[in-house]
Amino acid sequence: MLSGSRIFAVNHKKISSLNINNVCCSKIRASLKRLKPHVPLGRNYSSLPGLIGNDIKSLRSVLSPPAAKIRNIGIMAHIDAGKTTTTERILYYSGYTRSLGDVDDGDTVTDFMAQERERGITIQSAAVTFDWKGYRLNLIDTPGHVDFTVEVERCLRVLDGAVAVFDASAGVEAQTLTVWRQADKHKIPRICFLNKMDKTGASFNYAVESIREKLNAKPLVLQLPIGEAKTFKGVVDVVSKEKLLWNANSDDGKDFERKPLLEMSDPELLKKTTEARNALIEQVADLDDEFADLVLGEFSENFDLLPAEKLQTAIHRVTLAQTAVPVLCGSALRNKGVQPLLDAITMYLPSPEERNYEFLHLVCLQTATGDTIVSSKSSALAAARRAEREGEKKHRRNSEAERLLLAGVEIPEPVFFCTIEPPSMAKQPDLDHALKCLHREDPSLKVRLDPDTGQFSVKGYILEPAKGKDTKGKVWEIINTVLCGMGELHIEIIHDRIKREYGLETYLGPLQVAYRETILNSVRATDTLDRTLGDKRHLVTVELEAKPIETASVRPVIEYADSVSEDLLKASQEAIENGIHSVCLQGPLLGSPIQDVAITLHSLMIHPGTSTTMISACVSRCLQKALKKADKQVLEPLMGLEVTVTKDYLSPVLADLAQRRGNIQEIQTRQNNKVVIGFVPLAEIMGYSTVLRTLTSGSATFALELANYQAMNPQDQSTLLSQRRGFT
Repeated sequence: MLSGSRIFAVNHKKISSLNINNVCCSKIRASLKRLKPHVPLGRNYSSLPGLIGNDIKSLRSVLSPPAAKIRNIGIMAHIDAGKTTTTERILYYSGYTRSLGDVDDGDTVTDFMAQERERGITIQSAAVTFDWKGYRLNLIDTPGHVDFTVEVERCLRVLDGAVAVFDASAGVEAQTLTVWRQADKHKIPRICFLNKMDKTGASFNYAVESIREKLNAKPLVLQLPIGEAKTFKGVVDVVSKEKLLWNANSDDGKDFERKPLLEMSDPELLKKTTEARNALIEQVADLDDEFADLVLGEFSENFDLLPAEKLQTAIHRVTLAQTAVPVLCGSALRNKGVQPLLDAITMYLPSPEERNYEFLHLVCLQTATGDTIVSSKSSALAAARRAEREGEKKHRRNSEAERLLLAGVEIPEPVFFCTIEPPSMAKQPDLDHALKCLHREDPSLKVRLDPDTGQFSVKGYILEPAKGKDTKGKVWEIINTVLCGMGELHIEIIHDRIKREYGLETYLGPLQVAYRETILNSVRATDTLDRTLGDKRHLVTVELEAKPIETASVRPVIEYADSVSEDLLKASQEAIENGIHSVCLQGPLLGSPIQDVAITLHSLMIHPGTSTTMISACVSRCLQKALKKADKQVLEPLMGLEVTVTKDYLSPVLADLAQRRGNIQEIQTRQNNKVVIGFVPLAEIMGYSTVLRTLTSGSATFALELANYQAMNPQDQSTLLSQRRGFT
C-alpha cells in the first residue's frame, strides 16, 4: 500500500541535482542530529574538494562543490555482509574520522542508536557527508534486516547510485535479492563490492557467478583477488594491470603500494590479468556502441594499447545505463580494498547531473514520508485536474483521493501484531505521543485501536461506556492499542525505544500473526435501512454482489453496474465506498482484513434528504450479509526461508522444518555449507532463531522474507478458528 500522502505548497527554486545536504527526508535529518555527539571534533579531510595538489580554488567550491563533483550513494546488502564496517573504513580513509570504529565494540559512526550498538545491526538509515580526492560524497548506510526493508526503500528514492556489499563466502543471499529488486525499481546504477575475502570459504568466482545467475546481472570484473581466505593480501586492478598490496604490518590499512604487473616478477598473475582485461573489453564493447567503434577501429589488433581512461569512461557509461555492474573485492574488516572502492564510486557512479532529477530547494519543512511537495496550490490543482481527466478515461468512478495521489512510498503490510499497554491510565497520553512520533519516523509501524483483539487484561485502559459492568454497575468497554509491525525484531525494537527514549515501561501482549480473509464464491445480498430521526426520514435500499478475484488485491475492487444512476452515484459514491472499506477491514472469521474480492453495486435507491452516514451504514450492513453467506477462507502469511547450515546438522534442520509445515524447494551447496531454500507459514516460525541455535549448536543462520499469503488447509483453519474462539 502507499503511505498517506499530504501536499505542501512552498516557495522554491528548482535545482537539477539532488544534494543530500539541502534536500533530505526528515528521517535522515533526524539521523544526522543524533550523530552529532559521536562525530569527532576537528575532522581531518584527507583531500578537500577545492584543494587538489597545489590547485587552490575558491572557498565556495570547497563548501559547495559543482554538481559534477558530487556523489549521492547508499550502501545496501544482506544482514552481516559488512555494510557498516565498510562505511566505517570509508569514513576513516576519507579523513572524516581519526580512529577505526568496530561494530562489535558499538562505536561506529552510523550505528548511533543504543539498540544498534548493543545488537551489532543497523536499524535506521544514517546519512554522512565527506570528501574524497576532490569529490563530495553523501553516503547513506542502510539496514540489511528484512524487518527494516522500508528504510532501504525510502533511501533509494533519493540516491543517484549504490554500492551493493556481498559476503564473498555466501554470494547473493536472501535480503540481497530484496534490496537489488528495490534498486531495480528505482533504476539506481550500482557497483558490487565482494567483502570478506579474508573469510574462510571466501570464493571470488562463486560470488561473481551468483551475481550473474541469481540477480540476472552482467558483472564487470574490475579487480581480481590476490589470494583468498587466509592468503588474501591484495587485489589486482584489471583496468590498469596493476597490483595493490597492503602492508601486513599496517594496523589501519592506510599503507599500501600500487605496482604495475611485470612479466619477470608476476608472469602467472600478469597472464591471468591480461585475459581478464581482454574479456572485460569485449564485454563492455558488446554493451556500448561508442566503445565498440573505438576498439574495432584503433585497437582491434592489440587490446593492450587501449588506454585505461578510455575503458573507464566506457564502464561509466554502461554503469549509468544499468546494462552491467562493476565488481570489486576486498576485506573491510582487515582494511584491504576500501580505497579502490572509493575511487570506483567517484569514477563509475553518476553525479546528480547525470540522473536528471528536479528537486525543490528547502532551508526547513515539517514533512513525513509520502508527502507531496509542490510549487504552489495552483500547480497542485492543475495536477489534480489532469489526473481527473486521465482517471475518467481509465475508469469513470475512481475516487478523488486515488486521482490526487502524486507520490508515496510503497509500505509493505505488517505481518505481526500485539497489544501495548501503558503502566497506568494516566500514562496513556504519553504512550499515544510516543507512538505518533515513532510512526512518523517509521511508516511501516502501524498503530490501531481495537476493542476486539481477544487480548484483554487488567491493564487495558477504559475509553468509553459500552460493554461489561464494574462493581458500581457502570458499563465500560476496554479498548486496546495494537502495534502492527514487520516482524518480531521490529516490534521488539519499538518496545525498547519507547522505554529508552520516552521513559515509559509498557506491557506487550502475546505476539500474533496478521492473517487475512477472502471468499471462495460469488454471493448477492439486499438490505434496506429505514430510520426516522426527528421529522426527517432516512431510507436506503442497496443490492450488491461480492465475488473472489484472481488478482491479488489488498483493497476491495469496487465496481458499479450500468443501472446505477450517475447523478445518484455522484452524490453518494464516497459514502458507499466508506461503507465497503469499513467492512473489509474486519472479516467475519477472525476479524482480519479481507482481500482479493470485488464488490459490485447493482442497485441503489435513496430517499431525498437521506444522510451519507445512513448510506454508509446500509452498504456496510448489506455487505456483511453477503459475506456471511459466502464460503470463507483464511489466508496466512507465507515466508520465504533460507537456512545456511553445515552438512552435519542438515538432517535435524530438515526434520524440524517438516514439523513446521515447511515446503522445501531446493537444497544448494555453498562452499562447505548447505543452503535450504523453502517456504514456511509465519505462524510456525516464531521463535525459530532460538530453536535453530539449539539444533545446530549456534552454527546455522537463516533469513526470512514475506513471500505471499496462501490459503490454509481446512484442518489447520479449523484448528485456528477453534483456538480463537476459546476451544482447544
